Amino acid sequence: MTSIPQSKNERTGWRPFLRLVRDTKPNKWLVGFALLLSIFNTLAGLVIPLLTKELVDGFSVSQLSPLQIVGIAGAFLVQAAAGGLAAYLLGRAGQAVVAAIRERLWRKLLMLPVSYFDANRSGETVSRMTNDTTVVRTLISDHLIASATGLIAIAGSVALMLSLDWRMTVVLLAAVPITMLIMMPLGRTMHKISKGLQNETARFSGFLNQAVSEIRLVKLSGAEAAELENGKEGIRSLYRFGLRETRVVAMIGPLMGVVMMAMLVTIVGYGGARVSNGDLSAGDLVAFILYLVQIVMPVGQITQFIAQLQKARGATERIVETLQETEENFDRGRAPTDADLAKPIRLSGVTFAYQPDAPVLHGVDIEIAPGRVTAIVGPSGSGKSTLFALLERFYAPTGGVIRIGEEPLEAFSLQGWRSRIGYVSQESPVVDGTIRHNIAYGIDRVVSDEELRAAAKMAYADEFIEALDQGYDTEVGERGVRLSGGQRQRIGIARALLRNPSILMLDEATSSLDSNSEKYVQLALDGLMKDRTTVVIAHRLSTVLRADRIVFLERGVVTGVGPHEELLRTHVLYREFAERQLALEPTADAERRELEAVPGRSLLP
Repeated sequence: MTSIPQSKNERTGWRPFLRLVRDTKPNKWLVGFALLLSIFNTLAGLVIPLLTKELVDGFSVSQLSPLQIVGIAGAFLVQAAAGGLAAYLLGRAGQAVVAAIRERLWRKLLMLPVSYFDANRSGETVSRMTNDTTVVRTLISDHLIASATGLIAIAGSVALMLSLDWRMTVVLLAAVPITMLIMMPLGRTMHKISKGLQNETARFSGFLNQAVSEIRLVKLSGAEAAELENGKEGIRSLYRFGLRETRVVAMIGPLMGVVMMAMLVTIVGYGGARVSNGDLSAGDLVAFILYLVQIVMPVGQITQFIAQLQKARGATERIVETLQETEENFDRGRAPTDADLAKPIRLSGVTFAYQPDAPVLHGVDIEIAPGRVTAIVGPSGSGKSTLFALLERFYAPTGGVIRIGEEPLEAFSLQGWRSRIGYVSQESPVVDGTIRHNIAYGIDRVVSDEELRAAAKMAYADEFIEALDQGYDTEVGERGVRLSGGQRQRIGIARALLRNPSILMLDEATSSLDSNSEKYVQLALDGLMKDRTTVVIAHRLSTVLRADRIVFLERGVVTGVGPHEELLRTHVLYREFAERQLALEPTADAERRELEAVPGRSLLP
């Protein structure tokens, strides 16, 4: 999505809010009908003082006509019915608008590159989806039309008051500039406070999300006291913003009350004197008092609208910022064919930096042969995971080029490229849901039970799955907490097998497992790697010995390429790595024999 340049006034004014609402394409008929009902409600309210005036001026039991009673009762009924139905329709329209905004935001978040989530905390992002959109909904449902019809009520009341007595009306209108002098600076202050409150709420949501999602780490580390203090600081900050907001709101109400009470006293005093002199009837005075009520209520609504508008402005700015972020282009380029993926992947002079002054990779030259296993070896921080991220196209190289055969990687669509990749990491991610859902995750077609079981069997996951009470319909819990590490790994491998990828990327999927789980996972990986282009981040010598080619990375630079025996002779650091691992691990042949001895299992051909 292309960003739309905005002026400073547009970014900070009410136009972004109107544009955001307009872009959701609200039901104009629904909103229009609600507005019409609100107008009926307002007009009915304007008629009541006139009917009351006639009733007061000519009041006697004998002169009280049924038509007057029916007229007043009818006006009340119309006002109540129209007001209730209008409130429902406006609430419905507000819910529809916020649902459309949330849908746009959710689609946008899914289309944003990984770099966006690197720079923005997840809790703050979630806050934009929930808190900020709720502020917008509240403004639309509870305040927008009410304030619009309030303006109609004020205008109608003033017009009718002028027709009754212009002198009394002019006296009342003198309060308008006083009200504006009170409201304008308070409105600006409310905007600043509300924006700060929303930002602080988003930060606090991010903190809570992190602490709760990593509660096991918190408890195992004995960090409850530290996190309690961090939480208290966030709560105190929210309290300070809330207190400032409460002060402003507390000032608005009494100040407006004083103005309105002064207007009422003025009407009663000045109007009473006019009635005594015979310049004004008692009915006119009662009508003026009722019209003052008709003005006071909308002024209160407009005051609340202005306060809520300041909140919505801050929320809108944050939503618009997200919607204007640059998306990944999933459709540009063509889908890679089997013929394309049968060609080598070449990295030529690839450089990458997360920050401009801190490069991670320096002129990397690597060739990944099709149908073979290429192992990436090196100390921590050497750029192995970054290299994977570039191949997965989470980032683009800041220098150099990645090609498949002779074509640059950018020639292929993101959707098509990623659909041909199978990825298994050190801690295979599992989402909340059933085992069935996790194995079939991301597959855009109906997966049969036969396919599901075949993938689970090839991943050596079928035995533990079928031993569970609910089998494939077992809930795994958030982040798969009800499964062991080895079980999660095998579900991740089953997921990759079901995708039938052309390119397999393994971030040392066995490094964090116990020896028993590792046997099964390694056996499943052997089947998964068969005849596939495989790139593996290797921490264990057993993985390296399975590789056809080894690439040694040091501080983002390739310092050695070749088979195990060659690097063992020529590369000092690799030899140290191999000797250190040899002292800790069984040989690959012994390990393979042990795996093949598992009853009822054999390596796939």
